[in-house]
Amino acid sequence: MKRQRKIIISGGGTGGHIFPAIAIAREIMARDPDAELLFVGANGRMEMEKVPQAGFRIEGLPVEGFQRRFTMGNIRVLFNFFRSLVKARKILNAFQPDAVVGVGGYASGPVVRAALGKGLPVLLQEQNSYAGITNRFLARKATRICVAYEGMEKYFPAQKIVLTGNPVREDVVKTESRKKEAMDYFAFHEEKPVVLVLGGSLGAKTINESLFRNIGLIESSEIRVIWQTGSLYFRDIQQKIQEMPLKNLLYMDFINRMDLAYAVADVIVSRAGAGTISELCLVGKPVILVPSPNVAEDHQTKNAMALVNKNAAILVRDAEAYTQLIPTAFDLVKDSRKREILEKNCRQMAQSKAAARIVDELYEILPDHA
Repeated sequence: MKRQRKIIISGGGTGGHIFPAIAIAREIMARDPDAELLFVGANGRMEMEKVPQAGFRIEGLPVEGFQRRFTMGNIRVLFNFFRSLVKARKILNAFQPDAVVGVGGYASGPVVRAALGKGLPVLLQEQNSYAGITNRFLARKATRICVAYEGMEKYFPAQKIVLTGNPVREDVVKTESRKKEAMDYFAFHEEKPVVLVLGGSLGAKTINESLFRNIGLIESSEIRVIWQTGSLYFRDIQQKIQEMPLKNLLYMDFINRMDLAYAVADVIVSRAGAGTISELCLVGKPVILVPSPNVAEDHQTKNAMALVNKNAAILVRDAEAYTQLIPTAFDLVKDSRKREILEKNCRQMAQSKAAARIVDELYEILPDHA
């Protein structure tokens, strides 16, 4: 009789880490309902809310991210890293997992490091086309590394790499034949082209400011814009524009039915997080990417260029977004030939069932339970 499998999934910080982690967890439970899973995240970060909402247990660590320039705050960050490492070891000793999955984010470092110290099998999931310093360091002792882009041998030992793609919210990318449902959901009563603008779950200051500066252009057009402002910016934006008579601009802090937003969109504007890009390739709509400049190693630009170089997306740089983003989006709406080319090439880069492939690899490194 096989004993119950016990697996820790560590990481988080943003939806780009959390949603893939939850997708992996759901795939494990679908195959093995008796498995026991434990998430480990960072205190005060989004995973501490989103993971319990998805039905999984989570423990928090006091870990934080380092500032890229030297500050006195980094002394506190270093102190909290060692506190987190101690707590991670206690969690491992108490839970006794068979393996650890690291999905990136603040909490992944101390948990994976503690697991490697105990000789546990470790699977790393690297979402970006440019591997971060933490994963590059941990990869030397990791058992398996699942990646979403080709050419990752320049960061990781080639014999450990498996190309799986990034897990996505499978229910969200199923948009076929849902245009009517989507129009009803957003209370659109007439056919107009739609541009969907996303800045991530927290929001993107530059993208938000680009829309705010172009409200006149939006309202004088025959194009609708659905604008996810993000939770950090919604109240301020609402105060600025709530008295404006908006007929083409629909704004909200968070879109709960992203599947319907994708279904109704003709063009999508987004940051270039790895998980988001994987999702957008499966959706297969024309995409304009605005990489965030405020990420380690400028990895969002590298993610975006993986698509742009294959004519599967358009790039608008953050510094140029105020003047170029909305005009570029509206020009693309009007250029049906360009949209067809982007759609075709984007779909060719899509990788479905990534969570299933990652769990396949996880099961291969689990100890024998016979």
